[in-house]
Amino acid sequence: LVGVYTNRQSERWELQLKGSGKTPYSRNGDGRAVLRSSVREFLCSEAMHYLGIPTSRAASLVLSDDDVWRDQFYNGNIKKERGAVVLRLAKSWFRIGSLEILAHSGELDLQRRLLDFIIQEHFPSIARNDPNRYLELFSTVVWETANLIALWMSVGFAHGVCNTDNFSLLSITIDYGPFGFMDSYDPNFVPNTSDDEGRYKIGNQANVGLFNLSKLLQALNPLLDPRQKQLASQILEGYGEHYYISFTELFKRKLGLLGENEDDHYLIAFLLKVSLFC
Repeated sequence: LVGVYTNRQSERWELQLKGSGKTPYSRNGDGRAVLRSSVREFLCSEAMHYLGIPTSRAASLVLSDDDVWRDQFYNGNIKKERGAVVLRLAKSWFRIGSLEILAHSGELDLQRRLLDFIIQEHFPSIARNDPNRYLELFSTVVWETANLIALWMSVGFAHGVCNTDNFSLLSITIDYGPFGFMDSYDPNFVPNTSDDEGRYKIGNQANVGLFNLSKLLQALNPLLDPRQKQLASQILEGYGEHYYISFTELFKRKLGLLGENEDDHYLIAFLLKVSLFC
């Protein structure tokens, strides 16, 4: 993260470099990015923005003089590639994993400070002194995550690595790695060549979203009282229904269906099944 930029519309954007080298969070990697993946992230994040899907965006792409060694298909065939650096923007880069790691290490005071900061900066509808503010935040993230994944499905987008560290607390699309778009409908479509078990196949994205939100609730639990924990569990139970409603409305719009008709659901399911065998 290199800083925060405020534009002429008073919108605040956090600026982040991808591929600029090692940081304290690079684990065992070199912190570099290849030109191939950098171009893909630049193009796809901008495409998703203009498709109306909440996303990070790309401001610039710069070639690097450094050579980067990568095993593109994870088959042991390592090749030298040209490096690049992407300057990308988002209203916030905080993820579910940002809270998960603090809860796991027992840093509850820091977790409260971080949550209060996130609420103050990015959730103006939630009062910072509201005793239920963490519950309200959780509720918002649950509903907006369901909406986001429904939008992904409406354009045939598979993220590829839907772990908690790639799920934004602002429910925007971040970290374009091994993503892909379906050329034809296939719920088993997997864009990630290293995902041998198909955990992140496109047809499982909604379920993985629920799994990640359950991890978010687990991280928040130490900060909730018994009544709030019960309410949060009820909110999480409503995720599936909310996702289904959002998904259905998007596909009804695609088909030009007006009003409410119980047969709409069967028509959508039928057309998807027909597409599978076309």
